[in-house]
Amino acid sequence: MFVLNKTNSIANHFLAEIRDKNIQLDSMRFRKNLERLGSLLAYELSKSLSYRTETVHTPLGSADIQLISSQPLLIPIMRAGIPFYQGVLNYFDHADSGFIGAYRGKSDDNNDFEIQLDYVATPSLEGRRLILIDPMLATGKSILKTLRALRQNGEPDHVDIMCAIASPEGIAYLREHIDLKFDLWVAAVDEELNNKAYIVPGLGDAGDLAFGQKL
Repeated sequence: MFVLNKTNSIANHFLAEIRDKNIQLDSMRFRKNLERLGSLLAYELSKSLSYRTETVHTPLGSADIQLISSQPLLIPIMRAGIPFYQGVLNYFDHADSGFIGAYRGKSDDNNDFEIQLDYVATPSLEGRRLILIDPMLATGKSILKTLRALRQNGEPDHVDIMCAIASPEGIAYLREHIDLKFDLWVAAVDEELNNKAYIVPGLGDAGDLAFGQKL
């Protein structure tokens, strides 16, 4: 597991701003900071990809450069994942993309919920390196349910799960229940989940902060 804020960097400023309840009032800035964190994590993840040597010809000569040998497949979980995904796409601009819609459905118990998947559109996952993008890893249930739905479209060779903020409970849940090779790329790991399954201290509802409150 890679944790971005284990090393001090400019990423701490972006993390501070997405958490700050006053700065959160500016939804455009919130989206931009999620995008920035997505780009920084994409850069770190890029170091783990496979590369091949290609020769590039300049006006004055030639240079051998290591280029990505196989592009990953990017899949954000909407709606909160959209600006975070854009940051990843800024760096993996030749990658294919799929999209999946997931949300917390209501249940009779106010302290419990079911993950609902309403939209899945993706290329074949067979043999691909899949980057699953969701800014908040809380319980881990939406990630697991998403993976199960996606694997109906092929078996990925490797899965990378990218989040801005994760809970220890969510990380443990994924490690227990995902039955294929995966890596976690997160900007920060927080203290815990509260009794409503929100990350503490977290930042609140990322989708609402990015795009406005939903009904």
